[in-house]
Amino acid sequence: MVENLPLVGYLVSEVARRATHLSREDLASAGSVALITAADSYKAELGIPFGAFARRRIVGAFADEMRSSDWASRSTRRRIKETQAVQDTLSAALGRAPSVDEIAAALGVDRETAAAGLSDASRVVSTLDEATADILAADAPLPEEGILTAERFAFLRAAVHALPERMRLIVEAVYFHDRSVKEIADELGITHSAVSQQRSEAIRLLHDGLVTHYADDPDDKSETKSRIAASSRSAYLDRLGASSAAMRSAASGLAQLGSASLRVPA
Repeated sequence: MVENLPLVGYLVSEVARRATHLSREDLASAGSVALITAADSYKAELGIPFGAFARRRIVGAFADEMRSSDWASRSTRRRIKETQAVQDTLSAALGRAPSVDEIAAALGVDRETAAAGLSDASRVVSTLDEATADILAADAPLPEEGILTAERFAFLRAAVHALPERMRLIVEAVYFHDRSVKEIADELGITHSAVSQQRSEAIRLLHDGLVTHYADDPDDKSETKSRIAASSRSAYLDRLGASSAAMRSAASGLAQLGSASLRVPA
């Protein structure tokens, strides 16, 4: 995994060069996690070089990252292409920019649909630089989405905090402080391989903890991922359970306080 870390950086540069709107940090994070999962599932006896095997996983993770950040569905993008093609054809034929009604007639749709297609097309091709991005309306999440995001981040922080000390230090250093494996290995006095193994096990343990205490579906029976001793895993889940109970109690208290404040007469 350590030998193939430069592969992640190379692939990030290739993708970011063609899609400049994507975050290099997000791509690097997705690629690093894909490299970890590739190492977990790699079987040398199949005769496939690990680099080639990991490359497919990393590129697949990039595709997932791009799909998750893409605001437009496939049907929307198809409508955009059709609208732009008709717009270009009419512009060439008329010698001027066509009106919305002319585009709608050529597409065989109503005016509102054509206008929506033009709006989406403009959204795709327009580039926002730093000078204008701050004064334009942003696609901000709805208030309830912001609350859910903050809640999930708090859950993740609690899960990381409950990890065994060395795992916690490694996860925080890699994912919260953007430190390299080499720096962490030198600081802890262990090998690069040991850091990578601890990080992989920490991710599996985080999965088990979040599924156990924070899953959206209480009946989720996802397979256990962690490979540490059962006693150590149970101790981690107990620590996380105590933290979970405290967080839920605090959330309930805030909800009751908010409800009470609504009943206070003006």
